[in-house]
Amino acid sequence: MTLVDVRTPDPKRFIPGATGDWEIVIGMEVHAQVLSNSKLFSGASTEFGKPQNSNVSLVDAAMPGMLPVINEECVKQAVRTGLGLKAQINNRSIFDRKNYFYPDLPQGYQISQFKDPIVGEGKIVISLGPDRQGQFEDIEIGIERLHLEQDAGKSLHDQHATMSYVDLNRSGVALMEIVSKPDIRSSDEAKAYMTKLRSIVRYLGTCDGNMDEGSMRADVNVSVRRPGGEFGTRCEIKNVNSIRFIGQAIEYEARRQIGILEDGGTIDQETRLFDPSKGETRSLRTKEDAHDYRYFPDPDLLPLEFDDAFVKELAEHLPELPDDKKERFVRELGLSIYDASVLVSEKAIADYFEAVAAGRDGKMAANWVINDLLGALNKTGKDIEETPVSPAQLGAIIDLIKAETISGKIAKDLFEIVLNEGGDPAEIVEARGMKQVTDTGAIEKAVDEIIAANPDQVAKVKAKPTLAGWFVGQVMKSTGGKANPQAVQALVKAKLGIEEE
Repeated sequence: MTLVDVRTPDPKRFIPGATGDWEIVIGMEVHAQVLSNSKLFSGASTEFGKPQNSNVSLVDAAMPGMLPVINEECVKQAVRTGLGLKAQINNRSIFDRKNYFYPDLPQGYQISQFKDPIVGEGKIVISLGPDRQGQFEDIEIGIERLHLEQDAGKSLHDQHATMSYVDLNRSGVALMEIVSKPDIRSSDEAKAYMTKLRSIVRYLGTCDGNMDEGSMRADVNVSVRRPGGEFGTRCEIKNVNSIRFIGQAIEYEARRQIGILEDGGTIDQETRLFDPSKGETRSLRTKEDAHDYRYFPDPDLLPLEFDDAFVKELAEHLPELPDDKKERFVRELGLSIYDASVLVSEKAIADYFEAVAAGRDGKMAANWVINDLLGALNKTGKDIEETPVSPAQLGAIIDLIKAETISGKIAKDLFEIVLNEGGDPAEIVEARGMKQVTDTGAIEKAVDEIIAANPDQVAKVKAKPTLAGWFVGQVMKSTGGKANPQAVQALVKAKLGIEEE
């Protein structure tokens, strides 16, 4: 990979050191487990959480004479992902053997792709913000390549006092290694990149993105340099499985390297691990280069070839991706960029919102989904998939507001009831007497009583008409929030002699 600097140095991303400013340069290699029922070269199951060594075929265990057979669905998933990254799809690619020894790698090599990957250059656009002015900054991060490879097994060191065990359930599971260009310049950009990439593969259905299960993890390459200078020596932080940890690892590693350089030292190219409990990286081994792996084409696998019709067929059935959906929400529903960004961040959230917004006011639906529903779920640590309020229930609450059956305040109370107890919103309103009071006679009586009981406030309003809101609030309080707010406001102004603007 030829390193090309495409970013203009930005002072707001510099890190101040004892001897001047420094700039971080970051590239990421993300391993995304392909969503498929079976492994890349065998028919063994990929189901997570099965007993150790139960998802293992003779191919996965590298038994003599066993030959790999490519899984067509894994190929399709890689192509779909490449299309989602707006990348070049290579109609011909080659599987290579990457040679290294490790106890959980039965063959003594990994089947991967080196010089000729299935997907070439692409791009991801990330958004940082909003800033204090509510603006977002869009940044294009280049994708160098996406290649298919098989995962290794897992070594278990806590099962015995003196021995380690090996679980081969993951051995042979299909991975997409998505390699970025060194275009990332801060920990915030790196987190945004990982978040966006995770969102894209989940929209596509090519990876579930469950980082806590190991189905998506990142190797983060970090170096520092003087702003705009030559690229520095990189260190690779291996297998980071949390977006938050990615940010922490980069911050620590950048400052570690700056400290060494400012003390007159040099950076050794090496592989490091991030320790979340200590918030620091530590050396694992000297970083290998490509020639150390002695890559050569796997003699058991022919070159992978397909035609343009194969790619076209997959492209025609791609779902709407987050950037396109966000643009549509802004254009067709009049949402702000911020609201649209929140709603498309997860496919499940976007699907929920669209179900609520169907045939209704988009902005109103967005406010209820973002502020009320997501706010309530965040407090209880639940995901949108676990919501106790269905799109139909939330839509019914919005319909009751629009029909002026309930006020906005009553709607908040109704939402809490549905959230905690369930039920049909319209039936709850009827059964609990929550309907809005629209009888102007009853509202006028309440307004008269509040005005008569507060002569001092009346005098203040005469001097400062904007204080009329106090009376509106008192009337709403006295009616249990059931009075029609517009009717209350109009009557208060009429009674106090305040002219409508």
